[in-house]
Amino acid sequence: MGGGRADEQEVGFYAETYDAAVPDWPGEIRFYLEAADWAKSRGEAVLELACGTGRVALRLALAGAEVVGLDLSSDMLAVAREKSREVDRVGWVEGDMRSFDLERAFGLVLIPGHAFHNLLTPDDQAACLSCVRKHLSPGGMLVVHLDHQDVGWLGDLVRAKGGVFEEEETFERPKTGRKVRAMRAWAYERSTQTAVCQTRWEELDENGDVVEARETEPIRLHCLFRFEVEHLMARVGFEVVATYGDFFNQPLADDSPQMIWVARRPEDHADGRETTPSTGGDFRPEGERRDK
Repeated sequence: MGGGRADEQEVGFYAETYDAAVPDWPGEIRFYLEAADWAKSRGEAVLELACGTGRVALRLALAGAEVVGLDLSSDMLAVAREKSREVDRVGWVEGDMRSFDLERAFGLVLIPGHAFHNLLTPDDQAACLSCVRKHLSPGGMLVVHLDHQDVGWLGDLVRAKGGVFEEEETFERPKTGRKVRAMRAWAYERSTQTAVCQTRWEELDENGDVVEARETEPIRLHCLFRFEVEHLMARVGFEVVATYGDFFNQPLADDSPQMIWVARRPEDHADGRETTPSTGGDFRPEGERRDK
């Protein structure tokens, strides 16, 4: 595809249909609500990076948290602002997750929806985490949702399946009421741990015939692995307090579908004293936590 106006139209279509096309992960919203409640109990606000259309941030605000959502896409933020016109306690900022300065601190920072995979180099990843640390109050928490890499699937992309369009989901386009079929072609670059994804949307009429098709430019996503993330957290000065394999607080295992990282900004005390309570990475009410 070419650039310019065509690319703008695809970005606009993605923003328009994002809420219809992207479902919540199992247990995800409850996990974030409990984390936001923890921050609220400290009298502190929540910052969501790569907030998109406000899929997460808006629900936290509706539940009583003070939330700021930051995103690079003006199209996504336009949708978020329209959805939140009558919602208090939520604000939107256009900015780059690698370099932002909101001139305030938060008790909790969220990076949901695999958004961190968009950062392709160690320097970009460290820059983002450094900005997060700067915006967290001492003892504040960071939650990052990552894909738990399926090396078998990645191997298939290197071999026969790479570059082949396959249907991944269907959804209804709110503007027209028509069914949209999302086709994706994936490839994998082993030397850079980069997955490359191209999406084709086919809008169908009542007979199942394609009436309009759109195709994105390839999107590059860095495939992060467990100990790579641990090194990143240590490099920036975070203390990892939990690594889950799903949003139900199950430990990360070989068959875990996700990686949920919970990290903490250490207290700023020379003697190491902790003056604010830590969750140990489990935000659930005390009675629901497993015995440690």
